[in-house]
Amino acid sequence: MKIDILSLFPEFFKGPFDVSILKRAIEKKLLEIDHINIRDFSKDPHKKVDERPFSGGPGMVLTAQPLSDAIRSVKKEKSHVIYLSPQGAPLTTNVCKRLAKKEHLVLVCGYYEGIDQRVIENEIDEEISIGDYILTSGAIASVVLVDAVSRFIPNVLGNPEATLTETFEENMFEGPQYTRPEVFEGVKVPEELRSGNHKEIEKFKKEKALIKMKEVRPDLYFKYLLEKKQKNVKKVTQAK
Repeated sequence: MKIDILSLFPEFFKGPFDVSILKRAIEKKLLEIDHINIRDFSKDPHKKVDERPFSGGPGMVLTAQPLSDAIRSVKKEKSHVIYLSPQGAPLTTNVCKRLAKKEHLVLVCGYYEGIDQRVIENEIDEEISIGDYILTSGAIASVVLVDAVSRFIPNVLGNPEATLTETFEENMFEGPQYTRPEVFEGVKVPEELRSGNHKEIEKFKKEKALIKMKEVRPDLYFKYLLEKKQKNVKKVTQAK
């Protein structure tokens, strides 16, 4: 997959993509990441890329000309242009799986109070948010998106089944994990996980996962229950 990241500070990305799994994916040519400086496309003598909004108020907005030209410099027929924005749709596992099938992603990092709406309407295919909070820029969000999406690109992970049993798969949390030693500071690994009975282990981990999900993410918990109920209704209907 080819990914072009459009930002005002390409040097920001020197660290995140130079280590661990992403570094190996780049070295294996499973992933190609290029950085484009939006400022390079400004026609302003001082390379200015922001202006005050017509609506007034504090803050600045990225102007249409340099950003549009930056996008068009890398955009191809099969490109998918994403604007990292707090007003976008949530980044989920299913979104990551869908994006991992794209040949070329163009990631637009927002700054200040956002970007000119005309760029969104003319150049952006999708707006994505990584959470209900505001960042200093979309650069951090783009790193999160690249990391999350790359895990679903074939051969990026050493174990191809690693993504199948993780948190948020099937709207479920992952169960608790333990490792050696068997006893640490007086706390023993649960007997169910030491039994060797795979059905009991799966049952135990699922029960613990549901308890935690109900406590910390009740929205996902009730979504899980609803989908489970719908599946049961479907099975009963098909059996008739």
